[in-house]
Amino acid sequence: MRHPFVAVLLIAASAVVAGARSCAAIGQWARSAPQQTLARLGARLLTSLNVRIAPSGSTIRRIVSAVCPGGLADLTGEAPAGAESVAADGKSARGSRHGDTPAAHLLAAMTDDGRTVTQLRVPGKTNEITCFAALLAPFDLTGIVVTADALHTQRDHAVFLVEVKKAHYAFTVKKNRPTLHEHLRTLPWQEATAKYYDRTVGHDRRETRVVQVLTVDDLDFPHAAQVARITRHRTSLKTGKRIRETVYVITDLTSRQASRERIARLIRSQLVIKSRLHFIRDTAFDEDRSQIRTGHGPENMATLRNLAINKLREHGHTNIAAGLREMSYEPFTRPLALLGVTP
Repeated sequence: MRHPFVAVLLIAASAVVAGARSCAAIGQWARSAPQQTLARLGARLLTSLNVRIAPSGSTIRRIVSAVCPGGLADLTGEAPAGAESVAADGKSARGSRHGDTPAAHLLAAMTDDGRTVTQLRVPGKTNEITCFAALLAPFDLTGIVVTADALHTQRDHAVFLVEVKKAHYAFTVKKNRPTLHEHLRTLPWQEATAKYYDRTVGHDRRETRVVQVLTVDDLDFPHAAQVARITRHRTSLKTGKRIRETVYVITDLTSRQASRERIARLIRSQLVIKSRLHFIRDTAFDEDRSQIRTGHGPENMATLRNLAINKLREHGHTNIAAGLREMSYEPFTRPLALLGVTP
């Protein structure tokens, strides 16, 4: 029995918005869907009886595992237009580990206002570094600042962003780049007398970041114009334990383009993808315990979760878990309205 490809994907997306966390749950949602819902989603029509037929759980699993993940991610993602910055960061779907097969590692990009742009799966024998350009290449990033953690502080990434994408960068520098880190550590920070204090509270901790900035013109890193030193003071609200950490950020933004305050905001925006995407997928969708492992299943289910998060935020839901609960109260109508599926 053949089912329309787009209909299967719409059914999967609607079920995820309604709270489904697995292909089996999506199949159960489809079996329970009334005829009106199946008609709106374009489910297969059995003309002899004028009845809509829902795809089985095995059909849904097969489609979700086989569909091109890059195309699905780009189709369901949000264009970065209008964003100040885009953060790139990776996360492993731990439950997808099976025997000697490692867990699927997903590299994603998110705007500073919480819109997921796209994601891709990092091939097993490579790492995030080799996928950075491929992740961002399809998008117009002109004038946008791309932020990334210390793994992506790479000369090639800086050249790609500034010279190819006409974008800017703000990369974290830690001891994984020992020569560069030591150079930044020994800069004349005593001359950076002006400081900016940035304070946040969340995830059971209070954090104060002290930001100092120096202009550089002879640093051996492509297009580098400023360096920031960030001293982080973290206090656990549960235990009272205090941690102090110093990291550096290197950027091509000049002092005219980025003040201490803006650099602090860009640094904070890198945390957005961890707290507003990775954390949400773990807590609201229980992603780390998902047993989807075959084919492209892990990354495509993550993409459907990203779509749900994007659409909920687009419609004003600041608490994704609460938004999913609201969708579940009318599981065969509210998700379709959220996704813009017309009657």
